[in-house]
Amino acid sequence: MNRHKSLLRALRGEQVWPPPIWLMRQAGRYLPEYRAVRAQAGDFVALCTTPVLAAEVTLQPVRRFGLDAAILFSDILMLPWAMGCDVAYREGEGPILSPLRDRAAVEALDSTRLSAAIEPILETVRRAGERLGAEQPGVALIGFAGAPFTVACYMVEGAGSKDFAATRTMAYRDPGLFTQLIHRLADATVLYLEAQIEAGAEAVMLFDTWAGLLSPIRFRQHVIGPTGMIVRRLKQRFPSVPVIGFPRLAGQLIGEYVAVTKVDAIAMDTAMDPALVRAVVPSATALQGNLDPMALVAGGPALAEEAGRLLDAARGHPFVFNLGHGIVPQTPPEHVAELVRLVRAA
Repeated sequence: MNRHKSLLRALRGEQVWPPPIWLMRQAGRYLPEYRAVRAQAGDFVALCTTPVLAAEVTLQPVRRFGLDAAILFSDILMLPWAMGCDVAYREGEGPILSPLRDRAAVEALDSTRLSAAIEPILETVRRAGERLGAEQPGVALIGFAGAPFTVACYMVEGAGSKDFAATRTMAYRDPGLFTQLIHRLADATVLYLEAQIEAGAEAVMLFDTWAGLLSPIRFRQHVIGPTGMIVRRLKQRFPSVPVIGFPRLAGQLIGEYVAVTKVDAIAMDTAMDPALVRAVVPSATALQGNLDPMALVAGGPALAEEAGRLLDAARGHPFVFNLGHGIVPQTPPEHVAELVRLVRAA
């Protein structure tokens, strides 16, 4: 059960204080050591699929800041990549995919190639876990995947977007096709996360970054439903492995999301009020979040004030300190170190 790992204790419903801390996108461009490894890899897909490099990047923020968890360095679009989609990452543009707009493209998604394609990612999990066990035995290792709706957004749109209009239009115009895509992704996500757990991930997180774009009925259909299925299937095989859900901008539906999906922890986005979330989730459901990444960029008194407010709001409930979204590239690393000091002193 790894009872000595504070992150896992908190995710299983224990009130740990000071709370464990890790940060979304804690490995990335704001760290000079990451930029050095990224240059060595050549391109982003190569970095994600070269275990020795990806494991090193996974461990860099833990080594620098003394965080309580490492999260697998990868990307949510490595799942469609593993299913045969063309995925490229262009500097300054983000991910580029061949837009998926018809039934033939959906049916061409090949889960049979998943096992072989993700092997380098699983080797990264194994390497990172082994190094943590030897060097940082109190640090937990988190695996992750994109939730089906958010992954579908990029696949249908073919790139990032502010509103993912093509994706949402498909969901209305051809609900059968869109539901088929969501189901295929949900099944593949279960296989992907199961494999990460078997390789050594001690908790897993589902990132649904674009969940807040949906109307309530579509949120229930394309976010809550698939997430609940994924959690149920994972728990059948790995009942003690915590699952963190991140339905960004879920708003008033957050309580229903937790109640139906049965996630062990809810990652709060920046706009969520922890006091309100506490009122609508079970007392054993851990909260994670939700410092504004811009407060981390600002540093100084503003960072101390915002971190203090969040700590006060979370005290007395199972809690993991994190951000409300990922670290941005302009974040000074010394501000991350200061945040860790503030949390440790709580």
